[in-house]
Amino acid sequence: MPAASSNTVYIAFGANKGDVKKNIAAAVAGLEAFGSVEKISPLFITEPEGFKGQPDFTNGALEFKTALAPQDLLRALKDIETRLGRGPAPANGPREIDLDIIFYNSQTVQTPRLTIPHPRAHEREFVLLPLSFIAPDFTHPITGLSVGQMLRAVIRAKYPAHNSAYVKN
Repeated sequence: MPAASSNTVYIAFGANKGDVKKNIAAAVAGLEAFGSVEKISPLFITEPEGFKGQPDFTNGALEFKTALAPQDLLRALKDIETRLGRGPAPANGPREIDLDIIFYNSQTVQTPRLTIPHPRAHEREFVLLPLSFIAPDFTHPITGLSVGQMLRAVIRAKYPAHNSAYVKN
């Protein structure tokens, strides 16, 4: 395992093709070559978004410490995905494993291949729910909202009947 680092990264993961639990376990183990997995959320079964007619996803999130720079970490994640059988697929389509950098410290990164924070994290329940178990108070560096606050906003939008005095900010 590489030397400890002060870079704290939140990674969302999901899979819905092949042996899902085995692929997730292998991806988490593969990360250990590049740093230290500090926390892992519970796993959640979620319906696919944007590409219907495929199996449900198993999603989670983890906190990761690494010395890798953001672009190097992205390459490492893509290598893990490839080793686990992920190839070209339709956007939001079935996959053996998907590993996404959601937050890297409180940095923002904008390159043609990488955007941090993840550009849609704040609107995705399947990302925010697992993250809320390991980093509910982490603050999005652009919106200024915590993971917990963003999750509550997504839930209020998804279930408008629950917009009541019982749902507090």
